[in-house]
Amino acid sequence: MRIHGRIGDWPVDLTVELDGAEWAQLRGLPVAAVDEAYPVAAPATAPSASAGDRLWALAQELLRRAGALDGPQLFAELSALAGGEEAGKRLLVRLRHCPQVEVQAAGDAPVYRWTGAAADQ
Repeated sequence: MRIHGRIGDWPVDLTVELDGAEWAQLRGLPVAAVDEAYPVAAPATAPSASAGDRLWALAQELLRRAGALDGPQLFAELSALAGGEEAGKRLLVRLRHCPQVEVQAAGDAPVYRWTGAAADQ
């Protein structure tokens, strides 16, 4: 997770890396559930094809379990899952075009809904 901005006159650029147990503490979930859903990803390395497939499956599962998430919340979850904002954006775009996902305009941000209407990609 990357945090950047300002605190008063001070610029802030901070990268925070959390393992499965730390995510569990933040979310209040059992450690085993978080370890399965949020594997530790190394953002500095390019993911292999199988790692990309695994991330894609996890991204779909995240939305399927939630049922619906607004765009900013989903982006934050995907960025954490993928280990960075760039990879999170790729997953968000891929979900936007996924036949199992319906994107609805709702207020300030779109809402992504899992419909499961088509066979898994």
